[in-house]
Amino acid sequence: MTIEVQLDLKSGVPFYRQIIDRVKSSIATGELGPGDRLPTVRQLAVDLKINPNTVSRAYTELELTGLVETQMGSGTYVGQVEVEQDDMERRRILDQICQEFLSRASSHGFTLDDILDNLQQRKSR
Repeated sequence: MTIEVQLDLKSGVPFYRQIIDRVKSSIATGELGPGDRLPTVRQLAVDLKINPNTVSRAYTELELTGLVETQMGSGTYVGQVEVEQDDMERRRILDQICQEFLSRASSHGFTLDDILDNLQQRKSR
């Protein structure tokens, strides 16, 4: 099982945090399950074009929470801990998604009213 991580350079969220959030989300949704192997630190750093220390920091934090386990010489694997997103975590993720969306939309010249009108039209379809 592989995980696709994409970093948002404009979100203001540190890269290591984005990696942590992506792994947690993948575990919570079942995209990743116990025993699934994560990309190596080096491979993910190359894929994302970031410093390997950033990936290492994310993996270390995930390991400290028990979500992943590192086996020397073998790799990093999803642990047996189940991830459930509480309301506060879900709200934080939604806020982050909305901020990224609004930032992207405004960079294309759309206003909040444009966005709300479009969402309202989609809702009534």
